[in-house]
Amino acid sequence: MTQSVDLLVFAAHPDDAEIGVGGILAKHHLAGFRTALCHLTEAELSSNGTVERRREEAKAAAEILGVSELINLGFPDRGLNRSSEQILKMTQVIRQYRPQVVLAPYFEDRHPDHVACSQMAKEAVFDAAIRKKQTPGNEPAYRVPYFYYYFINDIAKADIIVDISDVYHRKQAALAAYASQFARSEGEVETPLNQPAYQAMIEGRDSIWGYQIRARYGEGLVSPQPVLKNLLISQ
Repeated sequence: MTQSVDLLVFAAHPDDAEIGVGGILAKHHLAGFRTALCHLTEAELSSNGTVERRREEAKAAAEILGVSELINLGFPDRGLNRSSEQILKMTQVIRQYRPQVVLAPYFEDRHPDHVACSQMAKEAVFDAAIRKKQTPGNEPAYRVPYFYYYFINDIAKADIIVDISDVYHRKQAALAAYASQFARSEGEVETPLNQPAYQAMIEGRDSIWGYQIRARYGEGLVSPQPVLKNLLISQ
């Protein structure tokens, strides 16, 4: 029987989640929570690197962040089509791992796969709660308590900001594990990711969110629903 997790992150490609919520993954691991990272594709169309190397990089990054379960559904890169078959497999992952929190890419992003992953995760979270919706393993229906969006290439107003200052070195190390994507080697082509400005953007964005909560670094999340508070002041 699959062991449940506390936090499940969906990502279109290996390295998406590390960019957006690497700090959140590391922080929850160190706090004793079980985390899972589900890649939809193996990023086989990436300009640099190979599928085999990307698998190794993903495994190394997951170990740095303390990810308990690393999953890859093997959907085709640039082939996230919101088909019933693809969404059903994502629904099955949710029912198998029964997370308290699900994170997915923000629904506005320059990469179409990130947008598709966002939409598909929303549908899978919805379908997972439908009692009469059958999955191949006949897993029982499960309603995810909390669902949020994270940012990859963009920035917008965050509803929740998590202080990741104490684990930022782990996020940086996880990104460095993806050398095929963020460090241009001889013979590789120039991409937006291997430009110095891209990693500077990530750190600058995390600094902006950190500044907003009086911390060094933060990661922002967007809630599709109002955030419930019973009291404005904690007792």
